[in-house]
Amino acid sequence: MQTFQRLFRLSAVAAMAAITAGAYAADPIKIGVAVGLSGANSVVAPAVVQSSQLAVEEINAAGGILGRKVELEIVDDASGAVGAQKAFDTLVFQKKVAAIIAMETSAARNAALPIVSKGKVPYIYTSFYEGRSCNNAMYVNGWVPEQQVAPVVDYFLASKSAKTFFLVGNDYSFGRGMLNFTKKYIEQKGGKVIGEEFLPIDGSDWTSVISKIRSAKPDALISATAGGAPNVSLAKQLKGAGMTLPYGNLAIDEGTAKTMGDAASGMYMSASYLTSIDTPENKKFVAAMTKKFGTELKTPNELSEPQYEAFYLYKAAAEKVGSTDAAKVIPALAEASFNGPRGTVQMNKSRHTPLSMRLGQVQADGSVKILETFANVDPGAQCPNLN
Repeated sequence: MQTFQRLFRLSAVAAMAAITAGAYAADPIKIGVAVGLSGANSVVAPAVVQSSQLAVEEINAAGGILGRKVELEIVDDASGAVGAQKAFDTLVFQKKVAAIIAMETSAARNAALPIVSKGKVPYIYTSFYEGRSCNNAMYVNGWVPEQQVAPVVDYFLASKSAKTFFLVGNDYSFGRGMLNFTKKYIEQKGGKVIGEEFLPIDGSDWTSVISKIRSAKPDALISATAGGAPNVSLAKQLKGAGMTLPYGNLAIDEGTAKTMGDAASGMYMSASYLTSIDTPENKKFVAAMTKKFGTELKTPNELSEPQYEAFYLYKAAAEKVGSTDAAKVIPALAEASFNGPRGTVQMNKSRHTPLSMRLGQVQADGSVKILETFANVDPGAQCPNLN
């Protein structure tokens, strides 16, 4: 009898081991990351990749998603439309990823959306952008103009007595969209835009633009360039030209600001994420990033932190419906939430998310001092016609 019981126990253990082995042997969940490893976004891409790697490492250490390991598929979208089409085609139809989580330029996003529609793959867009980009498969956890512009403009009007503004941007959907919204907001508040200039996204010589700013003599300058290289070239050339007027940058992130050195000092910005956010969740995130990457760490920022939390939003959605089936996961993304470094984030407002925004000013060491916080700012009616 004892021998039988012993054999039974051994058989049960063997059966459980087989079940466990089967679960771990299941195909991994592939999540695609399309990002500008080359081109305009190459300045910020390394931080985005790092935050993606940390999220996947943490999720896998905690058992993965639905008991399955998560694997990253990282591809270069070259920061533009042609590169994005190739990148998304590779991820959707060759790599057959379960979802795409991507920080991209607006040009790249717009070019990728038809492929997302065709492949019916869940797509979390993690970049701040000009707003009102809608697709049945896409959700957004970055800020839009309705959340980001007011803190900078209102501060200049009230604290800097600014009445006239000059707007500068890159000549594509983000630059045009952001500054169109900004101009309307300035005029609604009683200010006046006395100049607007745009440079192609791959342009780097701002000499003629700076000359026009100098001639116009505005009270304040606001820019909306592609994140990364254009921010750096514009800021350095403004500093080199001796421009000292109040400068609000609607596209700067903390990581890029730190790479600029003295060129960014004094610049104003509005952000949903800054490393100085004083919460346990943010301190835990920054500590984990520092531990994992050490001296190779790229400054966590407005473009990389939303990338990190998007993996947890996807995990929450998949586990809510008990599946990675896109048809089930896509609607569940609106119900998924994550309490992370920025606070609790849920993409439940026209497939966008309410966010707490921080008005900040870049300091001499590249850090950002938070001047004021605006809690739970609504993104407005971004995609009212999508369920």
